[in-house]
Amino acid sequence: MKKRPGIFAGSLFLFLILLGIGYCAFSIASDTGNVSQVGAPAFFLLTLALLIALGFEFVNGFHDTANAVATVIYTHSMDPLAAVIWSGIWNLIGVLTSSGAVAFAVVSLLPAELILQVSSGAGFAMVFALLVAAILWNLGTWWLGLPASSSHTMIGSILGVGLANGWMSAHHSTAGVDWEQVIKVFRVLLISPIVGFGFAALLMWIARRTIHYPELFTTPKDGEPPPFPIRLLLIGASTGVSYGHGSNDGQKGMGLIMLILIGTMPTAYALNHTMGTADLVTFVAVSEQAAHVIDHHVAVSAATPDPRLELTTYLNSHKVTPDTLPALRDTILQISREVGPYKQLKSVPADNQQNVRNQMYVVSASLNLLHKSHPAVFTAEDDLILTNYNSNLDHATKFIPVWVKVAVALALGLGTMVGWKRIVITVGEKIGKQHLNYAQGATAGVIAMGTIIAANQFGMPVSTTHVLSSGIAGTMTANGSGLQWSTIRSIAMGWVLTLPGAALLSGGLFFLFRHLT
Repeated sequence: MKKRPGIFAGSLFLFLILLGIGYCAFSIASDTGNVSQVGAPAFFLLTLALLIALGFEFVNGFHDTANAVATVIYTHSMDPLAAVIWSGIWNLIGVLTSSGAVAFAVVSLLPAELILQVSSGAGFAMVFALLVAAILWNLGTWWLGLPASSSHTMIGSILGVGLANGWMSAHHSTAGVDWEQVIKVFRVLLISPIVGFGFAALLMWIARRTIHYPELFTTPKDGEPPPFPIRLLLIGASTGVSYGHGSNDGQKGMGLIMLILIGTMPTAYALNHTMGTADLVTFVAVSEQAAHVIDHHVAVSAATPDPRLELTTYLNSHKVTPDTLPALRDTILQISREVGPYKQLKSVPADNQQNVRNQMYVVSASLNLLHKSHPAVFTAEDDLILTNYNSNLDHATKFIPVWVKVAVALALGLGTMVGWKRIVITVGEKIGKQHLNYAQGATAGVIAMGTIIAANQFGMPVSTTHVLSSGIAGTMTANGSGLQWSTIRSIAMGWVLTLPGAALLSGGLFFLFRHLT
């Protein structure tokens, strides 16, 4: 681990970084070159916010991506720099093939009123507060060598902003926080370490009794790589964890980056400009179907004075009023009228793109809330029509440009390159009383890979750090190696304190930034 990178590996790493930066710069210039003139303040805000958002992913690389390469570096299966480059490539593949479901699941935890004000002072206070809080907390735990969860940190930061916003509002209410979604996400974060520990212990126990290959259960020797089959197994497991990490953890910052882009340059990023004539014809047709379905359940046919305000109030209070469904119907029809005359979404007038996106957002969020809180409102046939309409809304608003995914993967790779050593030493030497052997590294990696990829299928964020660390602990227990309880207590303490600590930090920063803006 003290070996310096070779000239070839270092040059390759530098070339990939420069290539990625060049591609991102070209993409931003292309996106903004086709829109109306953008002032210097918007570019300044965009640059500052993107640097902070990518800074979070950079620090995330200290923790989570370092866990992905820990076993192959510690067991001498790969040179550290080669492992980081290899992991970065598979992180990128994971990010590029991700659906974006995790990214928008994280964003959905934010209060609706702040998302609708993302281009205002309140919106920027929200984004800056939660990102700065997450960076500070991750840096602190990394300095202590604790494999803390970036997922926990981000969720805690979002929760802190939501609570602070509710406390600062006129009604001092926290109804704007989607508590059901928070509990759902927290449940996954709670269960995943238990799954990692239990399945890793079981797989290690089975391996010891069924695999008759003594070399697999030996510890790494001084500087010597393991036998080829074991080396292949360890690299394969690390590759799977890297891919899973990119497709899950890599998304957590992407949703926030999209909020930043929408807030600073709505003309370029508020709506999905790849939607063409055929998409819009379909959208108008399903909009009419959805409005017709809702009209069947409207007791009063009169239009509401301000439909979007009514829906925003519903999202904050979760209380259906006689005006809720009429407002939903009227907003759906209004969106259809505003986008219908154009052949592409990018042809919607520049000064109306942010407004159309906000209308789409409140309709989508209201339909989701009605489905969860009042499932008896619509029939099964109605739900099919409304679900189809909602998927069209998501296609128009929930998109992530390729360059954003590339930028996130670069930040993760750079962060890993800088900060991998502290976490690798903790994972390899400080969890168990005996040094990690090959079978333990491979077992923990396979379980972490499977758990993360399974969570992706449900669009839920999961902690790579906690799954892998608990998997290592499970293999140590099954192997009879014993655990270093001082490290386990420190990791557990970090696990317990991360959510409230990040929430307090982000809530305080939001209070400060809100008054400054």
